[in-house]
Amino acid sequence: MPSSSLREQILLVDDEEEALLDLAELLEAEGFRCHTASSVKLALQQLTRHPDVALVITDLHMPEESGISLIKRLREHTARQHLPVIATSAHADMDDISDLLRPQVLDLFRKPIYHIRLLETLDNLFPKPRSPRDYS
Repeated sequence: MPSSSLREQILLVDDEEEALLDLAELLEAEGFRCHTASSVKLALQQLTRHPDVALVITDLHMPEESGISLIKRLREHTARQHLPVIATSAHADMDDISDLLRPQVLDLFRKPIYHIRLLETLDNLFPKPRSPRDYS
């Protein structure tokens, strides 16, 4: 895909490797450049390596450190406090999690993620670049 049609960079964080790879494949097919991390520690390293990341999509429940911890650390970091975050969770108590995170995340998706809804959310956040023929 030509670099002129690339969209934003997204960091995907999930301890389930298959879920990470599936989501990265889906989003890269839509023109996004995806970076992946299987832990909060690796996510923070990726953010240092790729300062142009425009969005983080993180699982809330991971072994060593949770996605909630990642979100709190982002909000405490001056340069990253406004970085948009989408959270994912397989847990049934989504209302409680949603209330807790509402001020800190753009959206909350139950796993498995409903891809059409996620793509609609991303299209609203980062509209697809228009090609020159769209203007003729």
